[in-house]
Amino acid sequence: MPYQFGGHVLDPDRRELRRGSEVIHVGPQVFDLLTHLVRHRERVVSKDDLLEAVWGGRIVSESTLTSHINAVRRALGDSGEEQRLVRTIARKGFRFVAEVTQTPARRDLGAPQPAPEGAGRDGAPALALPDRPSVAVLPFRNMSGDPEQDYFADGVVEDIITALSRLRWLFVIARDSSFTYRGRAVDARRVGRELGVGYVLEGSVRKAANRVRITGQLVDATTGAHVWAERFEGTLDDIFALQDQVAASVVGAMAPQLERAEIGRAQRTPTPDLNAYDCYLRGIARVQQGSREALDEAVAFFDRAMALDPEFASAYAMAAWCCFWRRVNHWGSGGAREAAEGARLARRAVELGRDDAVALARSGHALAHLAGDIDGGIALLDRALVLSPNLAAAWFLGGFLRAWNGESERAIAHFARAMRLSPLDPEAYRMEAGLALAHLFAGRFDAASSWAEQASRNLPSFAMAAGLVAASHGLAGRPEPARRAMRDLRRLAPALRIAKIGQWLPIRRADDLALLAEGLRSAGLPE
Repeated sequence: MPYQFGGHVLDPDRRELRRGSEVIHVGPQVFDLLTHLVRHRERVVSKDDLLEAVWGGRIVSESTLTSHINAVRRALGDSGEEQRLVRTIARKGFRFVAEVTQTPARRDLGAPQPAPEGAGRDGAPALALPDRPSVAVLPFRNMSGDPEQDYFADGVVEDIITALSRLRWLFVIARDSSFTYRGRAVDARRVGRELGVGYVLEGSVRKAANRVRITGQLVDATTGAHVWAERFEGTLDDIFALQDQVAASVVGAMAPQLERAEIGRAQRTPTPDLNAYDCYLRGIARVQQGSREALDEAVAFFDRAMALDPEFASAYAMAAWCCFWRRVNHWGSGGAREAAEGARLARRAVELGRDDAVALARSGHALAHLAGDIDGGIALLDRALVLSPNLAAAWFLGGFLRAWNGESERAIAHFARAMRLSPLDPEAYRMEAGLALAHLFAGRFDAASSWAEQASRNLPSFAMAAGLVAASHGLAGRPEPARRAMRDLRRLAPALRIAKIGQWLPIRRADDLALLAEGLRSAGLPE
């Protein structure tokens, strides 16, 4: 249940912090730290307690903890001087001191009351939801005060509908149906029943002089709860390019939010009678957790999804990708048989999903690692981006392949695009590790160590991130942090040796392989 305090709403289930209708973007650990303080507001929370709750007991520096506390305060409009919400108790710890109330999920109190359950417009029976995520994009409100500007708002919405329609896993209501709600005050839950969709996208457009502001919010039509909200601003020097930019940004932000919302919906349905898509979503949720145990559970869900639907391309691709993740984290046998099985699953995914961006992205990345086919993997990732230009996973997985291929700067651009499309992505630690890798190969060891440490903090079991921390510190001439990171790497991957790096990671350029080996050797990895 959400917590409400000082004009803010903290929703741990949705991992969302809002001030009014504005979503406040914070990092995963900052969010976890705030949540822990709010949940234990009746007492002083010690530093050791925070280290255990947020960093899993991992030792971090005093400055790291202080910076995260300051980030919490900044997000809430607090400061170390005022300490209105988060108070420092000298030599004891911290306490959340604001008055907190727990509230049901947010709803629009000014909206008309919903029709009786099961009823649609004029008492007609509600339409059944499709067997995949579904959305209706309502006409955006023209806030310019000039009816002549309605065409611009309509153009933005049409671009968004067109872009959403390219996502094969998403059911999108046609423009002619959603535009029947123009100029009406509607309840998203009623729209959901009448159009048979799980989500409703609402928004507004304000145009003044040469500037425009567009807001959008995604609402769960079954509960009325807000899933996501964002604001976009720009100039009108090229009106059509701006429409495309807004549509791309909205779609890019919506896609992971829709997927997370659907995962949550699936996890709240504790029934043994699961269909293939439910199994797939549950598997995705486990993959995002990143642990060995969660990955084993994910594979079981993907196997069941494939059994229920033998032509489910994305399930094959994710099963193949799990084989890669086991290999890179030293969790499997690491043998040729395991790699061959993963490659077989990936090739089957490509056969079944030639127009499925998710299947192409995950299977292309898996093939580069498991079959050593970097060129083929890049081609599949590029194809995925043609099909779905706003798929964050395709950008960051493509970034890894560009880095392995010796294209560091292009890789960095890919990772930056992925982070912009999905700033709160559950797989952000992969993007951080990718940036560390690309900066290391580019010779920027300070940036590499910073990104690698962030990835390692967010997923302490990530062997490659630990290796990048060790190598970057080693190359930068910082022996002590390099040795500490090497201890983590040896614990996570005890069999790894200098001679095996080329088998572990598909590094194409000899200079890049030699650089990584030099860094790991200086940090203490045996030959």
